[in-house]
Amino acid sequence: MNTNDANANDANAKKDNQHLQDIEEKKGNSAQPEVITLLPFERRQERLITLARAQQAAKQSSADTPVADKPFSHETPTPPSFAARPLCDPSTRSMNDLLSFGIVVIDKPSGPSSHQTASYVKDILHLSRVGHAGTLDPKVTGVLPVGLGKGTRALHALLKAGKEYVCLMQLHGEVGDEQLAAAVSAFTGTITQLPPVRSAVRRRERQRTIYYLALLERSGPFVLFRVGCEAGTYIRKLVHDIGQHIGTGAHMRELRRTKAGPFNETTALCTLQDLKDAFVAWQEEGNEEPLRALIHPAETAVSHLACIVVNDEAIQRVSNGASIAAKHVYAFSSGLREGELVAVLTRNGDLLALARMTLDSSALQPASTATPSARAAQPEHVFAQPRRA
Repeated sequence: MNTNDANANDANAKKDNQHLQDIEEKKGNSAQPEVITLLPFERRQERLITLARAQQAAKQSSADTPVADKPFSHETPTPPSFAARPLCDPSTRSMNDLLSFGIVVIDKPSGPSSHQTASYVKDILHLSRVGHAGTLDPKVTGVLPVGLGKGTRALHALLKAGKEYVCLMQLHGEVGDEQLAAAVSAFTGTITQLPPVRSAVRRRERQRTIYYLALLERSGPFVLFRVGCEAGTYIRKLVHDIGQHIGTGAHMRELRRTKAGPFNETTALCTLQDLKDAFVAWQEEGNEEPLRALIHPAETAVSHLACIVVNDEAIQRVSNGASIAAKHVYAFSSGLREGELVAVLTRNGDLLALARMTLDSSALQPASTATPSARAAQPEHVFAQPRRA
């Protein structure tokens, strides 16, 4: 790590620590949940753990303090079964836990289908269940998130997430640079697409958003560009439509996906051979570090979503699929909207569920008129296992 990176990390740490101190000073005896500003996954997890440890220390050091004088006094007593749980940073889970609730980001090769690639991962890691997020055509390469075990459920968070591709387009005639630039500009923003004849969806016009489209290189009729787009955008059709707009026609020569939600080419992207070598090192040599470096906690698959953090009393209820009451919300992201998909986390940073908001963040603020028992969110995909009596 260079000096600039170290200074940046120190600055981030100081900023987060100061923010936590400010939160505690502002909260005082308040019964209101904290508003979380979205941070990168690693810093968000560190922050949640810091909050949880501070809460645990406060409970231990102020057992004789009247409830009204304690911080976080909106919380009801913690059930013994959850109070006894050790603080858990998802990134420090055991290897077996990661294999049963993790994500590996494969650099899909040209040739096999996405399903075949996921099947290779299943065989390499000796798992009974895997799944992949999004489907890449056999000839397309690049980022393919594969869920391991229960981690397959977390992939639901990626279905509507934005994607990025690098594409090589071949023009069918002479096109000037200015004309090409104008065509690219015309296909930025909201566009209308008719899916190809050979597609897995019904052929009807759909609106999709192109977030950005940047020309990278050009050599005669060959044009290399980078495009960031809404999920469900057909890049092959986009290239065809650009060619039609110019008037010469065009087709896609090569395509590589470089981002899928929070995952990109720098987030421990690995080949199937890398994964195989790392697994063998763990099984035969007892060295888990190479494999640990390739498997992400399932929480990383939802790090691009807003979140709500629930108190310990709600954990068992959420595990059973029950709705989340406003009084059980310990902290939440700012700007939440009714109907928005959010990640539901424990104070330790563990992923409990994906839920749909039934209130917006203003209803969770101190000035809100919503009752404490009002339903804040409804779980749609639950990850925690319900505790049996």
